[in-house]
Amino acid sequence: MVTSPSLQGVVHVSSLSASATDRPPFRDPSLPLRQRVDDLLERLTPDERIAMLHQYAPAVPRLGVGSFRTGSEALHGVSWLGEATVFPQAVGLGATWDEELVRQVAEATSVELRAFHHHRPAVMAPDRAPISLQAWAPVLNLLRDPRWGRNEEGYSEDPEHTARLGEAFCRGLTGDHPTYLRAAPVLKHFLAYNNEDDRCVTSSGLRPRVLHEYDLAAFRPVVASGAATGAMAAYNLVNGRPCHVSPLIETELRRWAEPTGHELFVVSDAEAPSNLVDPERYFDDHAVSHAAALKAGIDSFTDSGEDSETPIGRLREALERGLIDQKDVDQALRRQLELRFRLGEFNPDLDPYAGTGPEVIDCAEHRALARHAATESVVLLKNDGLLPLDPAATRRIAVVGPLADTLCEDWYSGTLPYRVTVADGLAARLGVHGGEVIRVDDSDRITLRSRTTGELLCETPFDVVDWGRGVVTLRAADTGLHLSLKDDASLAADQELLKTWEIHETFRLEQAGDGDIRLRSVLTGRYATVDPADGRVAVTAETADAAARWQRELLRDGVAEARAAAEAADAAIVVLGNHPMINGRETEDRAGIELPERQEELLRGVAAARPDTALVVMSSYPFAVDWAEEHLPAVVWTSHGGQETGHALAAVLLGDAEPAGRLPQTWYRGDDPLPERLDYDIIKAGWTYQYHRAAPLYPFGHGLSYTDFTYRDLRLSQASLAQDGTVDVTVTVTDTGTRPGSEVVQLYVRALDARYEAPLRRLADFRKVRLAPGESRELTFRLPAERLAHWDVATGAFTVDPGAYEIAVARSSAHPVLTAPLTVTGPAPAPRVVVGRRTLTGDFDDHADSTLVDATRTSGDAVTPTDPSRPATLLFRDADLSGAVRVEVETAREGEGAREARLEIHAGERLLAGLDVPVTGDPYTWTTVETGLVAPMAGVHDLRLTLHGDFRVAAFRFGRH
Repeated sequence: MVTSPSLQGVVHVSSLSASATDRPPFRDPSLPLRQRVDDLLERLTPDERIAMLHQYAPAVPRLGVGSFRTGSEALHGVSWLGEATVFPQAVGLGATWDEELVRQVAEATSVELRAFHHHRPAVMAPDRAPISLQAWAPVLNLLRDPRWGRNEEGYSEDPEHTARLGEAFCRGLTGDHPTYLRAAPVLKHFLAYNNEDDRCVTSSGLRPRVLHEYDLAAFRPVVASGAATGAMAAYNLVNGRPCHVSPLIETELRRWAEPTGHELFVVSDAEAPSNLVDPERYFDDHAVSHAAALKAGIDSFTDSGEDSETPIGRLREALERGLIDQKDVDQALRRQLELRFRLGEFNPDLDPYAGTGPEVIDCAEHRALARHAATESVVLLKNDGLLPLDPAATRRIAVVGPLADTLCEDWYSGTLPYRVTVADGLAARLGVHGGEVIRVDDSDRITLRSRTTGELLCETPFDVVDWGRGVVTLRAADTGLHLSLKDDASLAADQELLKTWEIHETFRLEQAGDGDIRLRSVLTGRYATVDPADGRVAVTAETADAAARWQRELLRDGVAEARAAAEAADAAIVVLGNHPMINGRETEDRAGIELPERQEELLRGVAAARPDTALVVMSSYPFAVDWAEEHLPAVVWTSHGGQETGHALAAVLLGDAEPAGRLPQTWYRGDDPLPERLDYDIIKAGWTYQYHRAAPLYPFGHGLSYTDFTYRDLRLSQASLAQDGTVDVTVTVTDTGTRPGSEVVQLYVRALDARYEAPLRRLADFRKVRLAPGESRELTFRLPAERLAHWDVATGAFTVDPGAYEIAVARSSAHPVLTAPLTVTGPAPAPRVVVGRRTLTGDFDDHADSTLVDATRTSGDAVTPTDPSRPATLLFRDADLSGAVRVEVETAREGEGAREARLEIHAGERLLAGLDVPVTGDPYTWTTVETGLVAPMAGVHDLRLTLHGDFRVAAFRFGRH
């Protein structure tokens, strides 16, 4: 084992091995992997096996097997382990649309993770696991709602785009050795996880089309490619069932992985197994819940921190009660052991990555890559000729705003080894030409003087940064450290960085009358008080009336100072956006998409003083910058881009680099009423560029360049194709400008006159090309017919309907440049078979006022009215009712209640049957209710089921007898 000088004497049990003559089969690298896993498994006692199902798997010294821990965070660089290269946030990597670049970022991340693993154990003790090589990344959850608090963690709102970048990131993590993995990627979070508020108890309703065409579509190609080694279940429920007991783990995830020759190692999210009982109350006790999770496919329980005994004790109880058996334990452990073998744990002498040294962490090569990635992720949203600025002619630039001269870490960032802010980057570049940067952060400098004692709070003035919705941070003017609420309710200005699970550094300054204010903690909701006897300040008051009053004196007007700086400059750059730990983060969704009022005020003030003003939005998610789009000459977006953000932005703003990024999600207008945040039905609700009909502020895929591109000669290799055929789409792209540039050529498909509600457009392929001035490139996209498929609810399979389609080469989802018609040939779809066949109610074509719920705790979906006082409607189009004389319906009804419980079935406007739904006593106790039709039926009709009352319907069947 390689050790650093500071770790002399620290030896991990995993490095021990038996002598060559006594070497057991599991130590023999010449044997097949499965044989080695089985040999090691057989040597473990039942108690040792079950103990390994916790996140902290203990060592087995008698076998020379070391301890093992699942999970290191590696979303955009190694996280939580100290200084490491910090790359742009995942949404920023998504904006690059560059698979090879994303692969390189992941490779650098895994190389540094290897260095941490070999040289910096998490705990300096021989009986504890080294830092895990299982990387909990990438996040494949789709960015359906831009208000999602974890928007920064995903790549895009589109499944094709997300899957392509996700696979590239996985391949970068794993390396290219045929036997050993450099790191083991775990896909997060399965499934349909896109809200933070009440995330552990909310249910994402996924009708089959949304499930298969959207949410599963981001995971399926990555798993099927073999690039992923594991997955993490999500906190939320899907159709009323917690993801940690979802049958989709086995029926989808593991089924896709079968052809790869490796199974997925599925881990729980932190504390999620316990959530199954409390707060979800899905099961009555933890032994039952843990057993259900294990049987559903959870292989490792991330629960109770380092306290293994609690979750393992529950699993032991489940084993004793017969809820699970030894084969369930062995199956889960076998997947863990297979991964550990692939990571080289049991043959460190053959592990090609074992020699990775600490010098790779934040090395020069990785710094250069961080700068390149940050540069490629910058998106030029608008430009009326202001950009690029000429550094020789623009001698003074005012760089203003709360993010002008600071960089933030998000929860999954590593520790920044250094910070190049926007002001730093521009100053360095301008300095070469004798220019200068005027830095103004726009904060007001104030004092807060106690009305009780007359003393200043913390004996210092504060710079107040307003992050919107009344939330501010206060930095001590003399030290720059943030005011922080301590565990004993006292206050101290002693925090340099905002990066803890609970943020103690955010406050509200609430008006108290007569010009006074009250100081309130956002974290606790309590107000500051002052003890009149000793002057001690404590944040303990529960009500405003009990709060201390503070006299606020303004020492510096930040907006006025910013305006003055802009007036004295040749151009202004206003850097606005979010702090990743405030007003939208893990556990907290954003309340809206507008910029904070203070930031809008600053922007308008600076633009009035200096018309040559460019807005830079540095953010984890889209903002509605409608005013800027209408009034400013230039708007730029970057995610929080890591340590090299300033160099990257300076290069783009001053023209040393081309703006090469494209938006990975729609930027909606401020007056656009977004769908309800928990409505996961993107089709019905109108989410994303695929279904949102209102014109966006900036569409998915949008991004401008400093040069011009033209498209010509779009042609298809054939005008029509069969339902299982392939067509080649060819187009020529030319840089017709005077500068080199990058263009993302986007290929979209659209079904014309579809029998289902088809996407307005759907991304089918894309390619990023770099062209010199005057250079042309002919690109060919191979388009299989399956890219035109939709999930057919009548047959329960993907189907390519015959008919007319449009192929579009585009600059964005809203900007097709060239289009071509394509005809798919083949038999027309048959009517839906409902006679003599069980039809699931969840397989509707359309619905109103209905909610998808779980039919049982282990499998199946059902439908119930969203509000029992309002009838729910389910529509099933083109149902063949020929010969139908009876209908039977599977229903469940928990209690009597005063409200009626009745199901009506119509064919068109004609009532076919009405059924009273009996009480079954439990939502999971099902009965079949049947009745004759009003008259025998013939022909094809649209069926409508109407549910009156509080009950569930799982399926129906029409009969001929």
